[in-house]
Amino acid sequence: MPAKHRIFTTPFANVYPYYIAKAERKGRTKAEVDALIGWLTGYRPRELVKVLKQQTDFETFFAKAPRMNPARALIKGTICGVRVEEIQEPTMREIRYLDKLVDELAQGKPMAKILRA
Repeated sequence: MPAKHRIFTTPFANVYPYYIAKAERKGRTKAEVDALIGWLTGYRPRELVKVLKQQTDFETFFAKAPRMNPARALIKGTICGVRVEEIQEPTMREIRYLDKLVDELAQGKPMAKILRA
């Protein structure tokens, strides 16, 4: 059995500031990043704060997500040179979905389009 990728055991709180910084560099807001996370995972703002304080790792973050959005399967495209829809490992695919959403936000796409509304 291959070893887990180290991102799985990385606390979500360690990467979250990078998502915020990426969005803010492009004129977007923390609230928009939080909205993306909520749309994808079902975490409400208070729950997200709790997860961040508890240093929950990525694997647990997604495994215990209140409600993964079924529309996430509509997220297509490449992230880090890999097509997200072709990623076989479920947790890695969820991580890359979030990466892709933050990328789209930083690229200036409207929230309605990012959220596949």
